[in-house]
Amino acid sequence: MRVLVTGGAGYIGSHTVVQLVAAGHTPVVVDSHVNSRPSVLPRLEELIGTTIESHAFDLRDADKTSAVLAEGCFDAVIHFAGLKAVGESSQIPLEYYDNNLGTTFALLRAMERHGVRQLVFSSSATVYGETTTVPMPEHLPTGATNPYGWTKVMQEQILRDVAATGTTQVALLRYFNPVGAHPSGTIGEDPQGIPNNLMPFIAQVAVGRRERLQVFGDDYPTPDGTPLRDYIHVEDLAAGHVAALEYLAAHPDTHVREWNLGTGTGTSVLEMVAAFEAGSGRPVPYEVVDRRPGDLATVYADPTRAEAELGWRATRTIEQMCADTWRWQSANPQGYPG
Repeated sequence: MRVLVTGGAGYIGSHTVVQLVAAGHTPVVVDSHVNSRPSVLPRLEELIGTTIESHAFDLRDADKTSAVLAEGCFDAVIHFAGLKAVGESSQIPLEYYDNNLGTTFALLRAMERHGVRQLVFSSSATVYGETTTVPMPEHLPTGATNPYGWTKVMQEQILRDVAATGTTQVALLRYFNPVGAHPSGTIGEDPQGIPNNLMPFIAQVAVGRRERLQVFGDDYPTPDGTPLRDYIHVEDLAAGHVAALEYLAAHPDTHVREWNLGTGTGTSVLEMVAAFEAGSGRPVPYEVVDRRPGDLATVYADPTRAEAELGWRATRTIEQMCADTWRWQSANPQGYPG
C-alpha cells in the first residue's frame, strides 16, 4: 500500500516508517517539524536503503494537504501529527485544540475529496480519564483530565461519526507509554526542552545532560510506593500500526475499531530506574518530590483484543527498552542535530 504518514518524522512516526517499508508498503511523510527534526529523514533513508518522499508543512494548511492527497494516489493514512505534552496542554489549551483538531479536520476533508478510505489514528490511553479499572479494556467509558486528553477523546468521536457514514474505515490505537529506540541507535526519542516522560528523562540523567530525576511521590498503594505504568517498546508500537493498517485492508466492512497497544504489565518508576542503571552501567540519581495532581497509582492495558484480532502482541522486555534507549542516547547525547 501507499501510505501517507502524518508526523512521520516524529518519534513513533519515524519508527513506523521503517516498519512500513519492511512490510512492503511505501510511506510518504508529512511533518511540520514542530516536534521533530528534519535531520531524522536522512537517517530513515539510511535505515531503509532508499529515498523517502517527504513534505514539510502544517496539515492545517488545507490547500497543501489536499494537494498532497490529490497527487499521491494513497491507499491509506496513518495520522500521528499533533501536539502531545500533557502539562503544556494545560498552559496553552487553545493551541492544542486548534492544532490537534484542525489537522484532523483538514486531513479528513482531503481524504474524502480524493477518495482515501482508510485511516489509522494515533490515540492515547489518556482517553480513559480517571478510571481506576486495571487492566483497562477498550469498552471503558472515555473522558480526560487535561486538554491534550480531551483532544484525543474529541478526535475519536469525530472519527467515529465520519466512519458511521460508510466513507471511511478507522482504526483507533490507544497507546500506553512508548519508550525505547530502533536497535541500531540511529533513531530514537528526542524531546524538545525538558522531557515530559520518564524514560527520556532517565536517559538524559544517565548521559549527563541533567543532574537528577525527580520521582513524583513514593507513597502510592503500589509495591514500592511509586506509580505503575505500562511501558511499551516503540518497535512493538510501530508493528501495531502496520497490523492495524493491514487489518482494515483485509476487513473492508469494518467501519471503526479501537485497540489498546500496551504490554498488559505495570512497571514502577523505581523499577525502571534500576533497569536503566543495569542496562547502561550508569547511575541515575533521583530525589522524591511531591505527587503531581491527577497522577493515578496504576495504569496498564488489557491488550487481549489486539492479540485476538490483529495478531499483534508486545514482545520486547523492559531490559530491551532500556538497552535500546541507552544505545540511542549514548550515541546521540544531544539528540538529533538541529
